[in-house]
Parts: sequence; structure tokens; C-alpha cells
Amino acid sequence: MPPPPLASGIGRWPPVLQWAALLVLSLGLSALLELSGLPAALLMGPMVAAAIVGINGGTIRLPRPLYLCAQALIGMMVAGAIDGGIVSTFLDNWPLFLGIVFSVIAMSTLSGFTLSRLNILPGTTAIWGTSAGAASAMVVMADAFGADTRLVAFMQYLRVLCVAAAASIVAHLWVDGDAATPAIVWFGAIDTVAFAKTLAVAAVGAVAGRLLRIPAGIFLVPFIAGTVLSTTGHLAIELPEWLLALGYAMLGWNIGLGFTRPILAHARRALLPILLSIAFLMGFCGCLAYLLTRFAGIDALTAYLATSPGGMDSIAIIAASSNVDVSFVMALQTARLLMIMAFGPALARFVAHKAGGRERRP
Repeated sequence: MPPPPLASGIGRWPPVLQWAALLVLSLGLSALLELSGLPAALLMGPMVAAAIVGINGGTIRLPRPLYLCAQALIGMMVAGAIDGGIVSTFLDNWPLFLGIVFSVIAMSTLSGFTLSRLNILPGTTAIWGTSAGAASAMVVMADAFGADTRLVAFMQYLRVLCVAAAASIVAHLWVDGDAATPAIVWFGAIDTVAFAKTLAVAAVGAVAGRLLRIPAGIFLVPFIAGTVLSTTGHLAIELPEWLLALGYAMLGWNIGLGFTRPILAHARRALLPILLSIAFLMGFCGCLAYLLTRFAGIDALTAYLATSPGGMDSIAIIAASSNVDVSFVMALQTARLLMIMAFGPALARFVAHKAGGRERRP
């Protein structure tokens, strides 16, 4: 294992000062984005702040347990925003859902095949890096199938950053200018029993997702369990705003701090083709959103968020803070993730073989 690179820039600072700088920058950017009315400002501010710190040599990293806690909290938050129609939404629209899901998978596979065929990236790295699923799940599965996890993580989180930024801007532009934005009550009264039950479901769901080795299970299991319990009336999900803001910040920090100089140098040769593939996939998903709006009667913002190519947790935050059909958005996002997990390994092997790449067996 090569020795760690010498610290530079912010990396020369003591960790406590790096965290302090990240916190101050996150608060400042979040406040600016919040004042501008941008949805998910509490996610985007810390994400951009962390990227600035990481690119300038920051060496701090969010402890893994905190990141997993943030995912579980966000899963419960989304569950609380969903009504009992998520299953019926899928059943009523399953031909449409499957058509959209397979279209996105086919287009992301074509993008990965092209990157591999042009010898820009190896086959398995290209397919996992362009797969439009949950970023963390794709990195885990890529490692099991012999891909370059540094490049896969860079491609996935760069797409998450681009998609989240675009989705936030689109959601902001779609808001009725005359609609009043409700004030956030940071420390309002809470139901302590419901709060304790919510945390218990989140904790048990996260542990179950971890033990069952379900990709993105830390988010998915609490999300599914919370949705079932909430929609059946067995749980009133209670999460105070300050705790949700902390969860958003930790998710943003985890994504942003992954953008470091060594990773950017490692991906430098492929950076432009990667950006073009992201823009191509986002444009294709935007066309699918237009078709949903034109022929299925889905409102434009709901269609755009539902078809946005990842990450599911950040799209969930934006959807929950916007006036959209959250059940439709999450049903389509979840369906796509499950399909990619089911067909991803076979597609990775197929693309690597057809493009002439090699892969390491797990």
C-alpha cells in the first residue's frame, strides 16, 4: 500500500481547525442558499463547502458511523413524507415505471460501453461509474467486481453533485414566486415518545440493512420500514428540524470531502468524457421527464425529480422540500435502484467482455 501523500494547503492545519473551517463555510453557504430560496440548501451548502475543503488539501473525513446514521435519518424523513399510495402508485404505473427504468439503465450502459470502447476507462469501472443507482451502493458493488473504486466513486459523486445542483435549481425555478415559504422552526416542541420510536426504527432498520448486506440498505430498510409503519398508523414519525439539518450536513460532507486533489489527478485524463457522459444522461432523463409530463399527465417537477439519475438520498431531500408527489418520486427512484442491483453485475461483465476489458472475479 503506497504511503499517504504529504499534506498540503488546508491539510497542514490541525483537524480541529479543518472541521471548524468546514463548519463555518457550511453555515455561510447554507444561509446564502436558504436566503435564495433554493430547495435542499442544508444539503447543498455543506456539500459544496466540503468539496472546497477537500480540493484544497483537507484531510478530515466524516466517520463512517455518522454517515450511516445520516442515511438512516434521511430514510425515516422520506418515509414520513410519503402517504400510503407508494405501492398503489407503482402498481398503477408499473408498465410506465419499467419502461423508464430500463431506458435509463440502457442509456447508462451505453454510456459506460462507449467510455470503455474508446479506452477511456476499463469496462467494469465504466459501467459501475455510469450506473444511475445509489452512489454508495454502486461503489460497494464495483469493488466486489474488480473495478477501480476511486474512479467509480469519483464518477458517482460527481454525478450526484451535478444532479443535486441541477435538481435544486429546477425546483427553485418551478416554485410559485407568490407562494410563501414556511419558516423553519428549529427547536419546536416534539413528542418524545414518537421521537424515541422513530429513532428506534431507524436504528433497528439500519442494523438490519447492514447485517443483511443490502446495497444502500442503511437508507432503504429504515425507509421501507418507516413507510409501512407510518402509512398503517403504527408510527408517527417525529424528527426535529435541527436533527434533520445535521443529517443533511453529514451527507453533504461525506460527498464533498471525497473530492480530493489525488482523486482529481487520478481522473484528470477522463474528466471531460465523464462530464459529457453525465450531461448526456441528465439530458436523456430530462427527455423522459418531458414524456411523462406530456403523455402521462405527471407534473413537470415531479417527473424531473423522479427521473433524475441519482443519488436517491439527495433527490429524496429535494423532493421532500418541494411541492411534488413524493410517493411517485421515491417509487420510481427505488424501482430503478432495485433493477440496477439485480442486473448490474451481469451488465458489468457483458460490457467488459464486449469492450475487450478485463475484470477481477470477486
